[in-house]
Amino acid sequence: MLVEKENITGGYVNFEIAGRRCRVYYETAGSGQPLLCLHTAGSDTRQYRGLLNSPELTANHQVICFDMPWHGKSSPPEGWHTEEYRLTSALYVESILAFMDAMQVERPIAMGCSIGGRVVLHLALQCPERFKALIGLQSGAHVNPYYDLDWLHRPDVHGGEVCAGIVSGLVGPGAPERDRWETLWHYMQGGPGVFKGDLHFYTGEGNLRGRVQRIDTTRCPLYLLTGEYDYSCTPEDSQDLARLIPGAQLQIMPGLGHFPMSEAPQVFLAHLLPVLQRIHTNEGNT
Repeated sequence: MLVEKENITGGYVNFEIAGRRCRVYYETAGSGQPLLCLHTAGSDTRQYRGLLNSPELTANHQVICFDMPWHGKSSPPEGWHTEEYRLTSALYVESILAFMDAMQVERPIAMGCSIGGRVVLHLALQCPERFKALIGLQSGAHVNPYYDLDWLHRPDVHGGEVCAGIVSGLVGPGAPERDRWETLWHYMQGGPGVFKGDLHFYTGEGNLRGRVQRIDTTRCPLYLLTGEYDYSCTPEDSQDLARLIPGAQLQIMPGLGHFPMSEAPQVFLAHLLPVLQRIHTNEGNT
């Protein structure tokens, strides 16, 4: 019998976000420069399993991932049953910074996908000094809803299966079957109304049109990596974003979709590792 133990450490940290005590789950692997990874809407830290288990990455980076409250193995705050969950820009940014403070993570490279790719733009605008660099996966200033959000939280349908069905077409056509279905399984397990609440930020409240031009990449470098097969944040959306932000560096990843780090981890790492090397090289040249 083949047994393989993964060198990932998991745990819980309790701290306040927006004045409410939260119990947050995190996972970490490796040592060196912190790389803080932010999951997509309606999913959790498991999306970064390929990075956490990458010897090439963890040799020089401490990969740190956490489940946002309401997601994965993190709990909602007390009183959650009395309210509708809605993610806002202010709550999202405060959650990230509060986690960094609680875990004493200083100047990480922060990388987020989808809603995480949007929030790194907010971080670039609001607190660039807190980060060594920012990496946006599937990043755009705005996205228009292309589906009926009401289907994401109804008593007459299976919410998890609907969420997975909506995102299934966003996975690249070359993704291995195992990774494709594991990516969708994470969506099938989301809490009721959580994916819909995240999209409140992604499709409306977190809109950055007209503001991304103020991002100053001399204060914090910004790298954009976008999969070729994505109709949520299309390559054209990321190209438009890069044109608006002087100094932003964009790469379109052939064959990949909306979830590059989970749908094809090894292919994604081939794009990510050179970016991380550029970040370190450029720091040494300043």
